[in-house]
Amino acid sequence: MKTFGGPVLFLDRSDINTDEIIPAKYLTEVKKEALKPYCLEDLNLAGFDPQGKWRGHCKVIVTRENFGCGSSREHAPWALEVNEITVVIAENYARIFRQNMFNGGMLAIELSKETIADIFTLADKGDVNCDIDIVNKKLVFTTSGVKKEYAFTVSEFDNALVNAGGWVEFADSRY
Repeated sequence: MKTFGGPVLFLDRSDINTDEIIPAKYLTEVKKEALKPYCLEDLNLAGFDPQGKWRGHCKVIVTRENFGCGSSREHAPWALEVNEITVVIAENYARIFRQNMFNGGMLAIELSKETIADIFTLADKGDVNCDIDIVNKKLVFTTSGVKKEYAFTVSEFDNALVNAGGWVEFADSRY
């Protein structure tokens, strides 16, 4: 099973699409690792540096609504995964992107608009860390002496995919 939780990358925008997560020109790559340097290369977000300190440091993305919209491709979650991001927390997702996250053994956690807004209040307080308790379905965000806890839900099936390490491992263990 993958490791979940760690430093947070805040992407304060809705409708971040799969072309911004991994540009289409890299879809000819056949190995996940080849996608690594291009992740978020085309993200249109004021002040965001695609080559910034998040790379190799952040493990969790917190963003707004409709994350992963656009073309349906497994490459988008793969690009996040090879950059050690195994959790995205958003209001909602494009359906296929969301399922591709779980199929890869990663977490796509959905929280209310109000809860996401509350989490974003931490973004300006310095480095933010998110601990994730998968068993008890709890998120704990900490920064500069501030601690906030939130409950989340994941379907039984998606939880089984995450615990198995992804769809392939899940299928291998059952079929």
